[in-house]
Amino acid sequence: MKKIDAFVDDVYQGVGGNKEEIQELKLEMKNHLLEAVYELKLEGKSEKEAIKIAIERFGGEKEMRSVIGQLFKAQKIFAKWVLNLAVICLITTVTVFGVIWAMEEQNSHENSIVATNIFDVLEGKETISEDMEEEIKDYIQETDQISKVKIFNVKDVKRESENYSSIFEYVKKAKPNYQYQRAVWAPEWLLVDFFPYGNGDSEWYVDMETRHFSSFMTLVLFVGVAVYATLFTIWATVNAYHHKRLNIGWILAFALLNVIGYLIYFLVGKRKLGI
Repeated sequence: MKKIDAFVDDVYQGVGGNKEEIQELKLEMKNHLLEAVYELKLEGKSEKEAIKIAIERFGGEKEMRSVIGQLFKAQKIFAKWVLNLAVICLITTVTVFGVIWAMEEQNSHENSIVATNIFDVLEGKETISEDMEEEIKDYIQETDQISKVKIFNVKDVKRESENYSSIFEYVKKAKPNYQYQRAVWAPEWLLVDFFPYGNGDSEWYVDMETRHFSSFMTLVLFVGVAVYATLFTIWATVNAYHHKRLNIGWILAFALLNVIGYLIYFLVGKRKLGI
């Protein structure tokens, strides 16, 4: 059966991939050919004729080499595509999360500056004039995240303090000495939140309502990491399958430990090979 061995070797000549997997596939092909030869010989064919017919039924050397080459190429392309997609997803997630985080930090710093500027305008004043209102309004309009500002005279707060447990309760129910409100960009699909930002001194209490993307930022992080982890697990599982080492333990390691799990898998493989 040297002709069958030669045929199988020629078919897999130059095929890239895992050596162990290729050897198993070669053995499987050889067994199929031997079975076909045995059946043909039972039909009365000579061994030479049986081998020739069996090989022809398999498609011939050139056709089989092309099919097998395309198969291994498709496997490599799929694995590479999944890994690239996982990396792109991770980079995109980290980038979007980082940009939103930086923007939130910048807005927080800007809110503090606006509050300080408003207190500078109010300092030493008992009432809020029209000029002061315009100046405060200008400070708010210089931002794109402050949607509302309320200003309370602390003397009024002290006067009414016996009716409220805290200044925060007073702010919720009392009429402000000055209020300015405007619409800011807040599309629903970005899961925008509006949180209060309050500060005060011995004369005035300033309460601002500011826009935040914290919910969207959290969603981006969790969804992005989940998609990345899933794609990475698929890639690692496909690789383990090609190396004939796939089992439930490695799948769990890839899913739970991600890169660390694959590193352990890689090191264990090297140790088994004695590298």
